[in-house]
Formats: sequence, structure tokens, C-alpha cells
Amino acid sequence: MPGETGATSDPGPTSDGPAGAPAKVRVTVAQLTVSDDPAANRATAEGAFREAARLRADLLVLPEYASAYDPRGVGAEHAEPLDGPYVSMLRRRAAETGVAVIAGTALPAGKGRAANALVVVDGGGSLAGVYRKVHLYDAFGTRESDRLEPGPADAEPVVLRLGDLTFGVLTCYDLRFPESARRVVDAGADVLVYPAAWMAGPLKADHWHTLLRARAIENTAIVLGVGMAGKSVTGRSLLVGPDGVVGLELEDGPEIRTVDLDPGGVVTARRTNPSLDNRRYTVVPR
Repeated sequence: MPGETGATSDPGPTSDGPAGAPAKVRVTVAQLTVSDDPAANRATAEGAFREAARLRADLLVLPEYASAYDPRGVGAEHAEPLDGPYVSMLRRRAAETGVAVIAGTALPAGKGRAANALVVVDGGGSLAGVYRKVHLYDAFGTRESDRLEPGPADAEPVVLRLGDLTFGVLTCYDLRFPESARRVVDAGADVLVYPAAWMAGPLKADHWHTLLRARAIENTAIVLGVGMAGKSVTGRSLLVGPDGVVGLELEDGPEIRTVDLDPGGVVTARRTNPSLDNRRYTVVPR
């Protein structure tokens, strides 16, 4: 994505560019294979942290359900509290490396169910936010609501400021609901991050690609979709600039790549295409 994200798989030291120019934010995209073995998943995530730290990334993004995943369904048996082994490991590694992290997990919820959640940890190891997935995946023959409890639609959007960019988080099926993205952009997000375990199937990879580009174009935002790799999921992590141009697209296997995001691209896109200022409607949760 020339001029907007500076996407490259193995960048050198981050350059601030000309005096006064906004600094790029370095992000490591970890398209991981996740099993139902929590210890193995923690080890895999720690490997991603090592790679992010080696390349001096500011942020590491892991997939949805990165703590434990079963393609037949994730539920209470996969849930861990926020002070459990997985989130504790994320916080420890973030504090040790200075790399912030966004990662999917499952949290205990009421009535024997779980909450599909994203945790956001800053580079000091503090828990900066928790997003509980609002739109459960009751589609394409699957019913997440049988096992999971949805997050409140009126919860404050979860955002994280890194350098000159604000990152907002949503999860997987939320991608099909453009009003969710607009609400996070209204909270200040320049980058929309979608960790996912996007199910494989007819046209599913095409939908993933198309919807990520649409969310970028309509919000003049950088969009980063980080998919899970594996037999039943799509992978295909994607980085899209605010003009809809794809800067990075992975295949379906496990892969870790690091990219630089340029805040100047968002500023330019929003100046050239002021659609956010021109709109006539607001988003109200129900």
C-alpha cells in the first residue's frame, strides 16, 4: 500500500520521516493455528511475541479464540478468567517486550456459557480494555449463541492509542455489521482491527476480503483482519488502506508478518474523501 501503510514483511528500524511528520506504527500480524490445548496455544503466542519484539513492533495482533479453539464450538469449557494463565501470559510478555497486544480469548459468563472476548494489553503490561463480541455467529449453519453470551451493544468502544494512530477492536462476525465499525470510528479509531476465526466454505474467503475492503473505504480507515489458520477456517489475513487498496494478504496457512502503518495516509484520505463529515446519520445501539 505505497504511501499509506508502507507494508513490508520484514521492515527495518521505524523512521519518523521528515520533521513533524507522524511516526509509523509497527504491527505484527500473527495468523496462528490454534488448538484446544491451552498450554500449546500459550507457547505459540509467546513465539509470536518473540518475533514481534525482534522486529521492534509496537503491537502484536493474534486471532479470535487464540487461547483455545475447537471447530465444533467454543464454550464454557474453553473459558479462562482475566487473571487466568492466558491473559496473565500476555500481560507478562507485553511488559517484558514493550509490545502491546490484541488477542482473542473466551471468558466465563453466566448460565454455563462463555463470552467471546478480545483483550487489549498496552506495552507496559496493563489491561487496557476488554471487548465482548456483540454479534454472535448464528449463521451459515452455526449457532454461537448456544454456547456464548453476547456482549452489550451499548458498551463503550474499546480503543488503544499507539503513536499517532488509534486502534479500535471488533471480532469476526461483527465485520458483517457496518454500523459497529462506524461506532468505533466515532470513538476515534483510525485503524479497525478484526481478529477472526472466519469459517471456511463457499464464498466465505470472498466475503471476508470484500467486507474488510468495504469497512476501510466507507470509514476512510486502515483495516486489519487477522485470521486463524487451520483446517476449518479461512486464514487470509488482510491489511487494507483507507482508500481500499490491499497492502498485505496472507494465504491460509500459519504465518507471521510485520508491517508499518502510516498515520499520514489516513489524514490524506480523510481530507480527500471527507465522507465521515458529509454523512447525515448517526449510529445508535439497540
